[in-house]
Amino acid sequence: MTIQIAPSILSADFCNLQRDIQAIDHADMVHVDVMDHHFVPNLTLGEPIVKRICEVSELPVDVHLMIEDPDRWAPEYAKLGAASVSFHMGAVHAPVRLARQLHEMGCKACLAVRPAEPVEPIFDILDEFDMILVMTVEPGFGGQKFLDNQMPKVRRLRDEITRRGLKTHIEVDGGVSSKTAHIVAEAGADVLVAGSAVYGASDRDQAIDDIRTQAQAAYRD
Repeated sequence: MTIQIAPSILSADFCNLQRDIQAIDHADMVHVDVMDHHFVPNLTLGEPIVKRICEVSELPVDVHLMIEDPDRWAPEYAKLGAASVSFHMGAVHAPVRLARQLHEMGCKACLAVRPAEPVEPIFDILDEFDMILVMTVEPGFGGQKFLDNQMPKVRRLRDEITRRGLKTHIEVDGGVSSKTAHIVAEAGADVLVAGSAVYGASDRDQAIDDIRTQAQAAYRD
């Protein structure tokens, strides 16, 4: 399976967002973190800005909702043009219904899991989702230290996906860089979100290529 890289614009320059989105054309998608200061202790951006991101980005837009009531709001982001929308298992009330609604709208549905949450409870509904997002930091802020204790969770997910012959992707977000990419890929993740490791680099194309190369060499089916 091909490794996909999704730079997080949480580490971009918000005064030059279009420029910074266009500066990551080596990547596979743009990762956009939407936070409401309720589900997580941070406030980022909302619908008007995501709408413009979807309009100017040549890459698919991967929206990560760290908000309350995703049952209400996730379809709105699909309407804006998001290619995929992730919502948290700790916030959603009807995950299967929401996933099917997003699919009907032509949007990929993804379920996000925080560090303290187990993945086993979602095994029975894995086939409803295009991707499972495993957080390797506590959600809310960029630039946090990578939590390698989340890798057993990724391995269990990959084993279950492989056992059942599913095509569900595993996305990892938090502390991903060229130094940690091989760890998450070896565990079974195939979509890597990297924020400061890309936007903090002097050569962003090279940073993306380095992460992808390290991950691709270590990836296990």
